[in-house]
Amino acid sequence: MTDTDIPDGFARHTRSSPLTEPWEPIYSKSTDRAVLIGLRLTRPHTNSRGMAHGGLITSLADNAMGMSCGHVIGGGARLVTVNLSVDFLGPAQVGQWLQVESDVIKTGNRLCFAQALVTADGVPCARANGTFSVAQPKV
Repeated sequence: MTDTDIPDGFARHTRSSPLTEPWEPIYSKSTDRAVLIGLRLTRPHTNSRGMAHGGLITSLADNAMGMSCGHVIGGGARLVTVNLSVDFLGPAQVGQWLQVESDVIKTGNRLCFAQALVTADGVPCARANGTFSVAQPKV
């Protein structure tokens, strides 16, 4: 995979975790209201039917929504997922660009609410809703 396979504005995602490490490379792009996450689907991202695994989609949506809430709240806010729901709308295949775009619905001192649309080459394949608990920044 080359950088020409990646949409404009996306760069290597800098926040990795042991769960997402096998899925690399993952890319992200920040806007004033969200952190978008994307990757080019390859075989390790798929289930036994050759489509993007629901766990991959769910984890990336959770990550994008939580990071978007933290981005909007600012100040080093840490968030923990309280509730997460995902509806799968259609398949995503190897070779497609999978992108998660979040929309922060409401922020507060204790909770943040967000939704996300997951697309494969621009076609919706899932939607998600998340509620996140806002923890105080580490001092």
